Amino acid sequence: MAQAKDDLRSLSGPQKAAIFMLAIDNERAGKLFELMGDEEIRELSQIMSSLGTVDSSVIEGLFVEFADQLSSSGSLVGSYDSTERLLFNSLPEERVQQIMEEIRGPAGRTMWDKLGNVNEAVLANYFKNEYPQTVAVVLSKLKSDHAARVLAVLPENFAMEVIMRMLRMEAVQSEVLDSVEKTLRSEFMSNLARTARRDSHEMMADIFNNLDRNAESRFMTGLEERNREAAEKIKQLMFTFDDLNRLDPAGVQVLLRQVEKDQLAIALKGSSEDVKDLFFSNMSERAGKMMREDMEAMGAVRLSDVDEAQAAVVATAKALSDAGEIVISVGGDEDELVY
Repeated sequence: MAQAKDDLRSLSGPQKAAIFMLAIDNERAGKLFELMGDEEIRELSQIMSSLGTVDSSVIEGLFVEFADQLSSSGSLVGSYDSTERLLFNSLPEERVQQIMEEIRGPAGRTMWDKLGNVNEAVLANYFKNEYPQTVAVVLSKLKSDHAARVLAVLPENFAMEVIMRMLRMEAVQSEVLDSVEKTLRSEFMSNLARTARRDSHEMMADIFNNLDRNAESRFMTGLEERNREAAEKIKQLMFTFDDLNRLDPAGVQVLLRQVEKDQLAIALKGSSEDVKDLFFSNMSERAGKMMREDMEAMGAVRLSDVDEAQAAVVATAKALSDAGEIVISVGGDEDELVY
């Protein structure tokens, strides 16, 4: 028995799992495999096929160890993926997606708690396409400070319509609240949760954004030769310094407070006239004059220095956007997205 114990100690976690799977009956093993991902199944199958003969005392010791650990700690390791796979075995796909989207969405026990953890700019961007009466109902359920921040960033005329409806609003019937909550859950929260999921093209667009111009051009050309569709998708997702032109004036003001003035001056040396105008129009006359003088005094600037400065400013803008402090739009007003 001492030898078997030593053998058990020498086994790795995946080897123990493989022995466990071989030792239980096929029906239970099949149910466990259904809960695993393809990569987990491949790894476990490879180990199972190379185990050879396993002494019965090792198997017995493994089950005792498993029972002891489970009873003493009472803990299991869970994840989004394992939870989703488990739910798919007992619930319809639509219901599973709804549950997982709620889990991935903002924190909070109720819908109104969750909305309270969504940045005001993101909420306002969604609300401006809704009926003022609907927005009035929602804001009446939020904490006063959060509702005030949302109102402040809504278009002024629309915000006034919401205010007037809130002033005239009487007790909201439960069925109306249920209807609004259902709409928010199915439309807003599900879309918000999906924006948190990044696919491989988004990941590569971020990587390409951090390449210098020569490397970016070289890799993009190579990718176009191998997979033109993927290259086009990455191009659409890439965010460059000139794309800062999508910022609204409030966003530019926030960004100006966060970036270093010397760095911005170098970055603007290589930008389009539209982006230059956007930044200068949001500076005071004195600050704009000083910035222009600094840029003229620099003379010629190396392209690599411009690339580095622009990348730093873009990184700051993305960080602010991720934190919900600025909103970067793409396309028309109805297509605003938070990166």
